[in-house]
Amino acid sequence: MFGQDTIAAIATAPGEAAIGVIRISGPSAIAVAAAIFHPASGADVARLASHRVYLGEIRVPDTGEPVDQVLLSLFRAPRSYTGEDVVEISGHGGPVPLRRILSLVLAQGARLAHPGEFTSRAFLNGKLDLAQAEAVMDVVAARTDRSLGVAIRQLEGRLSQVVRSARDALLPLVAHIEATIDFPEDVPEMPRADLRAQIEAAQETISRLLASAHAGRIYREGARVVIAGRPNVGKSSLLNALLREDRAIVTEIPGTTRDVIEESANIRGIPIRAIDTAGIREPGDPIEAIGVQRTLEQVRAADLILVVLDASQTLHEADQEVFHLVHGEPCVIVANKCDLPVRLDLNGIRAEFPAAPIVQVSAVQGTGLDQLDEQIAETLLGSGVELGNQALVTSARHQAALDRARMALQRACETLDQDLPLELATTDLRDALDALGEITGDTVSEAILAEIFGRFCIGK
Repeated sequence: MFGQDTIAAIATAPGEAAIGVIRISGPSAIAVAAAIFHPASGADVARLASHRVYLGEIRVPDTGEPVDQVLLSLFRAPRSYTGEDVVEISGHGGPVPLRRILSLVLAQGARLAHPGEFTSRAFLNGKLDLAQAEAVMDVVAARTDRSLGVAIRQLEGRLSQVVRSARDALLPLVAHIEATIDFPEDVPEMPRADLRAQIEAAQETISRLLASAHAGRIYREGARVVIAGRPNVGKSSLLNALLREDRAIVTEIPGTTRDVIEESANIRGIPIRAIDTAGIREPGDPIEAIGVQRTLEQVRAADLILVVLDASQTLHEADQEVFHLVHGEPCVIVANKCDLPVRLDLNGIRAEFPAAPIVQVSAVQGTGLDQLDEQIAETLLGSGVELGNQALVTSARHQAALDRARMALQRACETLDQDLPLELATTDLRDALDALGEITGDTVSEAILAEIFGRFCIGK
């Protein structure tokens, strides 16, 4: 399904750079380029070979005024990103030359592309399925090597392959059941035990994918790691240690941090937002009270809480307040200042928080930080997910669709167990197929497509 019009946009980020790219796609892409591009070789642009790069100049058609010296890349349909004729003009990366080139392109009949329109055309023309199209933005937004690897695997179609395997296992079941209903004399009914076994196999595939959703979300969106504790236990020092740079102000004065400080970090390939908070205690003034309130809000929104204690002191009453606040939340106990004589009763803390690992560190000297990094990663990922080449569910949309498919298959199994008419099982199986199809785009609505591609940047 090819677009009837030709679209164009600047495909590189705004600002000054060595190069900038204008992308053109559609039936008139080559004709538009031919009107403004003059190859250094003097060749006819309309006859240029596909998948080649050509040196030349962009000139104003009416006056011949040179605008920029550029490289033009030509991709003839269907062997292009969008499946249409595509031209990419690589010029100097300043905003002025790029805008001038784009204005010339638009003056030749192309229109400005909508956000995500190049990728949506790639999807509509069968170059990418919907899960792969969504992975394009995940690749762009990746903040660590591991999150990039997860996005690349989805772009390669790993998730789609697994989803389609489940879908392909269910389609013959629906076809057979409907055939037995329509032609009972010609098509024998499949034993219900066999039907159930094949449905359960698809359920298992879906369950494996759902089990990866937590880790997938962490790799894609990052994790909120909140550093909490009473004043002067070394929370800001720990933030600096995790970042491997001095970001937060550190003093001997309790209550130095009076507001929330957020910084990005890479912990064992996991993108995190490390959040330093005001010390939890009875506030001494209105400003400190606001800081403590913001700390409480951050704790409630955290994926993981680092409960910082001063290992050189016995447990303080304010520490107990922190324990009460984080009870039941995923946390790691960080016994800081272990370079000093340890007076903290670690065994007593283990008894009170048997599920929370304890790591001894010295944020000032840097000891124990590798162990803390490892414990943060292990706690965030639960049982851990070995990336390998496996598919991970990274999108809340995908997770919701898989959940609906799983529940529909469960209803189908219950129908079989209760010896109800097979027509009811068919309805549930079709619901599962539709839900799985929403991931790959086989059964997706126009509204969902508009919402997905509307999040893309113009030019992508």
